[in-house]
Amino acid sequence: MHDWESLSHVRWDCKYHVVFVPKFRKKKLYGKFRDRVGEILKDLCRQRGVNLVEGHLMPDHVHMCISVPPKYSIAFVIGFLKGKSAVLIHRTVLKEKRVSGLHFWARGYCVSTVGLDEDTIRKYIRDQEKNDQQQMELGLE
Repeated sequence: MHDWESLSHVRWDCKYHVVFVPKFRKKKLYGKFRDRVGEILKDLCRQRGVNLVEGHLMPDHVHMCISVPPKYSIAFVIGFLKGKSAVLIHRTVLKEKRVSGLHFWARGYCVSTVGLDEDTIRKYIRDQEKNDQQQMELGLE
């Protein structure tokens, strides 16, 4: 049977596959920096009651499968994640002292709904790095 979440007056299953990139698609997500960005995104998801089902950080983009309560729009959740994470990345990781003009992520994002093929989407997110390396070996950039 399908696992449904519930709030006081609703039973729901709203999952989204989300992809967003750093500004200018720079390859910034490496090593300890990558780990810290992952922790920041997980913590922000917890703050809003968003369940991070699956996630993977590539050097130049982020893949996430998230379960969002229907009380929030997906645009609100992505805006919250990108905005707050940019501020936290600049303050805690990059040690910036400025308060305004802290940009880290590019303006847009890609989102698609996850229906009954959740396992396929989760496998795709998990195997991103392997797929990327195979394409590099074949020269299909």
